[in-house]
Amino acid sequence: MDGLKEVVHRPVTMAAWREGTRDDPEPCREQDKGKFEVVVRDGRARIGRLHTEHGILETPALLPVINPNIRTIEPREMWDRYGIGALITNSYIIWKHDELKTKAQNDGVHELIDYPGIIMTDSGTFQSYVYGDVEVGVEEIVEFQRSIGVDIATMLDVFSRPDMVESEVANCVDETLARAQKSIDAAQKTMLNGPIQGGLFRELREKSASEMGKFDFSVHPIGGIVPVMEQHRYKEYAKIMLSSLPKLPSNRPVHMFGCGHPMLFPMSIALGADLFDSAAYALFARDGRLLTPWGTEKIANLVDWPVTTPSIASLTPEEVRQMDGKERTKILSKYNLEVTLAELARCKQAVRDGTIWRMAERRSHQHPALREAFLWLITNPSLGQISNFSKDEMILDEKLASQETGSEKGAWETSWDWIVKSQTTPRKGGESWGGKDTLARPHIIAARHMMFTRWHSQNPLGVGSTDVLILHGRSGPWRERCDNLVTRLIHHAPGLEVMILTPIGLMPYSLEDVNPFTHIVGPDWIWRSRPDLSLIRNELDKFSMSDRRIITLDLNGDNLVERALSKLVELEILDESIKSKSIEASDFEASQLQLRRRKAADKFALFFNVQSELSHELTSKSNFVINRQGRIKNVLSSSNKHLASFRLGDGGLSLNNDGAIELYSHRRRQLPTAFSDPEIFGYSGEGLAIVVVDDDAEPFIRQGRNVFHGFVIACDPWIRPNEACLIVNQRGELLGHGTSQCTSSELASFKKGIAIKTRDGIKNE
Repeated sequence: MDGLKEVVHRPVTMAAWREGTRDDPEPCREQDKGKFEVVVRDGRARIGRLHTEHGILETPALLPVINPNIRTIEPREMWDRYGIGALITNSYIIWKHDELKTKAQNDGVHELIDYPGIIMTDSGTFQSYVYGDVEVGVEEIVEFQRSIGVDIATMLDVFSRPDMVESEVANCVDETLARAQKSIDAAQKTMLNGPIQGGLFRELREKSASEMGKFDFSVHPIGGIVPVMEQHRYKEYAKIMLSSLPKLPSNRPVHMFGCGHPMLFPMSIALGADLFDSAAYALFARDGRLLTPWGTEKIANLVDWPVTTPSIASLTPEEVRQMDGKERTKILSKYNLEVTLAELARCKQAVRDGTIWRMAERRSHQHPALREAFLWLITNPSLGQISNFSKDEMILDEKLASQETGSEKGAWETSWDWIVKSQTTPRKGGESWGGKDTLARPHIIAARHMMFTRWHSQNPLGVGSTDVLILHGRSGPWRERCDNLVTRLIHHAPGLEVMILTPIGLMPYSLEDVNPFTHIVGPDWIWRSRPDLSLIRNELDKFSMSDRRIITLDLNGDNLVERALSKLVELEILDESIKSKSIEASDFEASQLQLRRRKAADKFALFFNVQSELSHELTSKSNFVINRQGRIKNVLSSSNKHLASFRLGDGGLSLNNDGAIELYSHRRRQLPTAFSDPEIFGYSGEGLAIVVVDDDAEPFIRQGRNVFHGFVIACDPWIRPNEACLIVNQRGELLGHGTSQCTSSELASFKKGIAIKTRDGIKNE
């Protein structure tokens, strides 16, 4: 840290809560000011750090709105007791009131409102929406914000209302763009917000995001969403996010301007939001309304609190109702703030756990407008192109999701693939079953599509057996129950493809321990449902095996091997004499080794993106280290070099140095010389993605040190989060290998944080 301690704004400690004080923040390093880094991710959701002069803010973060004239909760209390690292106040209000303006210019905005943390200011744009035009100038308001020492200022953009026609909104977008550079010039070294407008018009949202992203802003608020939220038009809110965020530079935080209701946090964060601001905690309190993760409650109707928080733990709703107006508003404001912060904390933990989409899915059932928005997301036309699921497969009984006109659908057919291509798969732990919504979780879509594009049948031409055996009716683990059967089938019926039917689709038996397919947590009936041959045929078509005859075998019951052989004899695949013959020990061992090599080959193809023929060639003479439970632990070459290790937690594959050297030796594509848009599924069989680093990073990579953003100068477009990659220098020399933390577009834009977690370096000989 170059001698400076980096302090990240996190929730206040219990000791500080009891004492009612907290240390003031320390500034970030001068060279880091304005930079944003990601430390944890779950698809597009991310936990990040925004570096400012008044500390480092951990995101996602809530910025309570402070009216400098009306302080329902004192800003200092927000810092000391609630651990809030940043807030937002209105520079236009300060500018307009002479007393506030004079004090702010003399002492600074932090002294004015008595707050030591990060202060963002609005510019008066929202006041222009509510009250009409404001009289302050574009450059004047930015210069004023700079003069009072704000951490993040906001340019004076032009608000676009939902009731505006397209030409009016286009003028708002164009005028905001025309003001961008002069606002940046006026801000000088002060961090500046560059709001995105565009109303309810997809192309204008995309234009605003693309063009504003070209300017040197620090944060991008999504503007014009307050009236949409006030009318509970959450589907439009989702459409605005999905059209704007993919076009913004990924190295800048996204701020949902005016979004402070906790109900919207899970979906917003899952789609990539980083910052929220809330005046609702105080405004709703004045009206006797309580915020909850499922909507809004009125205190007038309550006997018990919907959520218990510190501020009301010793009070009843009736006691609060009896208070005078000012005291009641203060108590309810604290209550609303505490509920909002608690929901934000739950979202952050969900990102760390890899379950933020599941949280958004669950929250969607708690409000009809939110459910409508969520259903629009998972039935978006572009989803089908990525997932290979039809809408009927996903939401059989929820037809309301498709009740849009054809013109509306076409207008908002947006980039869902941007979400899918950011997913991490496989993941540790079980996959909690959530009904049909489960099939639309982006990481499951990514896992399925990766399986479809990278795995190939060992018998593509149908030589020998042209059948496929579908095992069904039981959850994993399958190895102990089925390995003996599959080993015998390799000997008796070479070419017979064995697959397992899971609640989220078919998977090859050779990949039987790979998440999320192998560990779906739910009721037994999701496994015991009768196989639907039409859906199985549809699945096989995605594996390029549509011409195979389907044979099903229920895993429940005794004598699995006998039942399987009898069925294959009955179908004249095997001869009757097979049933009475025992397999020789040498033949069984040979078939067992063949099964292990098939498992290794298919994992090389799936997780290292190795062409199927090459993966089988690499493992055709491989040996194995087997653990006490009989599972493959390490994959060794014929000369006993350690190529890779099976991961027992998620079924993945971890690369070793010898494996990296071997895979790199088969690289035929020219090394990348620049960055390009992510294309995860368009380069099947091209091998592990390459990351090219500059010469300054080389000695550290060879020592096994991580690759940091700013030192990567090129990469392959199919690099994706949590997938193995190879690290080379500009001369094409292999320096090491590691696990990517991002996509190619993120590698191109971020300047702070870890880009590749290096597993090992290749030492100079």
